[in-house]
Amino acid sequence: MAPRADGRLSHDLLPNEKGPQDACGVFGVWAPGEEVAKLTYFGLYALQHRGQESAGIATSDGRHLLVYKDMGLVSQVFDETALNALTGHIAIGHTRYSTTGASTWENAQPTLGATAGGTVALGHNGNLTNTAELIELVAERYGSKRRGELARGNTTDTALVTALLAGDPDHTLEATALEVLPRLRGAFSLVFMDETTLYAARDPQGVRPLVLGRLERGWVVASETPALDIVGASYVREVEPGEFLAIDADGLRSSRFATPDRAGCIFEYVYLARPDTTIAGRSVHASRVDMGRRLAVEHPVEADLVIPVPESGTPAAVGYAQQSGIPFGQGLTKNAYVGRTFIQPSQTLRQLGIRLKLNPLREVIRGKRLVVVDDSIVRGNTQRALIRMLREAGAAEVHVRISSPPVKWPCFYGIDFASRAELIANGLAVEEIAASLGADSLGYISIEGLVEATEQPVGQLCTACFTGKYPIPLPPDDRLAKNLVDQQQLPLGSPEDGLVTLIPSAGAAGALEHP
Repeated sequence: MAPRADGRLSHDLLPNEKGPQDACGVFGVWAPGEEVAKLTYFGLYALQHRGQESAGIATSDGRHLLVYKDMGLVSQVFDETALNALTGHIAIGHTRYSTTGASTWENAQPTLGATAGGTVALGHNGNLTNTAELIELVAERYGSKRRGELARGNTTDTALVTALLAGDPDHTLEATALEVLPRLRGAFSLVFMDETTLYAARDPQGVRPLVLGRLERGWVVASETPALDIVGASYVREVEPGEFLAIDADGLRSSRFATPDRAGCIFEYVYLARPDTTIAGRSVHASRVDMGRRLAVEHPVEADLVIPVPESGTPAAVGYAQQSGIPFGQGLTKNAYVGRTFIQPSQTLRQLGIRLKLNPLREVIRGKRLVVVDDSIVRGNTQRALIRMLREAGAAEVHVRISSPPVKWPCFYGIDFASRAELIANGLAVEEIAASLGADSLGYISIEGLVEATEQPVGQLCTACFTGKYPIPLPPDDRLAKNLVDQQQLPLGSPEDGLVTLIPSAGAAGALEHP
């Protein structure tokens, strides 16, 4: 019997196909006199591409801290009523894709915790590599009972950071953060807040992006520059690797908790970031067009038409066409309303595979020798189905060009690739991959060409997914798992309510229960 559609939301357009899943998006604002919840909503809207599983916003009016979060897209979680209830002049927001911990409401962010002087709400983009060490540190400092978010089922590394920020009566949250941040390893761009202050911090390598912006009456921090644009904030600068910011009524304060050792994620340029984002002074769109130009030089071919796999392959396809002189065309039409929230299809629709999202323009591609440009190949299932579809539509030849090198290694810093055994480039040569996909030829950009397109020094980029060279040392395999916090053998005992001191009217207690 064919399985029935289960009605669950899913971004999988092909059975068992999993592309490079995004990190998360974070946003924070300190702006007296502004509707900070609505600013945060629109900021998260601009960062929706970085995570589609859950969304949340925390606000404070200086006395009470409120949190609202739920599963779904930003536009599904919040409405006018919810945003009007989130009052105050400080806000942080988060949109999540799970890289540690399951995709559940309990793991949605911002996380919430008690501190020595009040409450902390925290949003995290990235992935920590010393989770096991942090579990032991939480147990050592606060006892073996699960507290706060950990007691209520949160199984993320972010919950551990929130627990560590509890501090003690002799330390402010700011002082506690400056003591905790140097203990974290891996990728972290953090925004967090208490009742009076907005904070931001970025790991010493600056793996994930984080930028600072200025409003007429305040400050904004965000994962990417388009989130500044959408709320009318002017770009000031990047939050530096190893930098800690605090913003309150006394202004903006900056301090260092670690020496910078830049290793920004090169995959942000390839796929993760929006094309209208600027990272380290370089336009992502310009980088992707340049990748296409370099692809044309490295892997020329005689063809009639260059077409992109929309949308991620479009800038590189433009560059390939410009450099090669082969006309650029739109050979594929994308259904803009499938996106990342498509209902799980029935077996009949599964057999149609990628046609749920893309459909060929037959009159454009019939009889043509095509160059098909995409950003990356992970398992290869999507490209295999796409090539079959193009041939059925009458393409004479299909030459695939990829604007990143072969993905051969997993990411431990906030991107959820397929496992190494599932990566098609890990076991096959390029010619074998081409044959497996059914392509007439296949060409990947070289790592040197990709780095040159970013205009960043190779020593300041993380290329681990292509090279296997990890800039942040990894712990042993048994202490480097996605669900370490779930493992009962680690030293966290049974739950104990660590939030009993919070005032329910402040909204903190309500955020611990499903809306």
